[in-house]
Amino acid sequence: MDDTPSRLPAALPALRAKASAAGFTMSCEERTGSLMAALAAARPAGRILELGTGVGEGTAWLLAGMDRSARLITVELNAGVQAVAREHLGEDPRVTFVTEDAGTWLEKYDGDPFDLVFADTWPGKFTHLDRALDLVALGGTYLIDDLAPQPGWPEGHEASVARLLADLEARTDFRSVRLAWASGLLMAVRATP
Repeated sequence: MDDTPSRLPAALPALRAKASAAGFTMSCEERTGSLMAALAAARPAGRILELGTGVGEGTAWLLAGMDRSARLITVELNAGVQAVAREHLGEDPRVTFVTEDAGTWLEKYDGDPFDLVFADTWPGKFTHLDRALDLVALGGTYLIDDLAPQPGWPEGHEASVARLLADLEARTDFRSVRLAWASGLLMAVRATP
């Protein structure tokens, strides 16, 4: 079976071109994006959080799956990179762009929990994990990617990934599954304690 997504967000070609021109290589893998769109579609009027906007490829996938009542907050430290996403996706009233360190944002946020949290940066994954998980609503989903060895991983990062996976799988308040697919994923759903 071919697992290449057949339905791509309309903005994806432009976002990819801008990413390539800027030398940005950390965009969401399209199979991961297609899963994100499906998870967003499963949450009518859902509240979604993306940590790590990048140039907006993941954002485009999330928006492609969201219904008209759903809302997305996407957080990115690098204003220049996020400007690409704002240029191509900023007219969509369902998305709120935040330019700030995701760890700082997580520490300050005091709003309602989210139905889907996609952590695609260090804060919310390798740092501030407990805070990110606290923001997942009951029955909500926490998704992370880039868990399979990647070119350019810093020395010792594989041990960090192993610790992260062990920590997540040991939690009794989440039910998790590893997916040896795309860039290596883990999906965890907040369960009733």
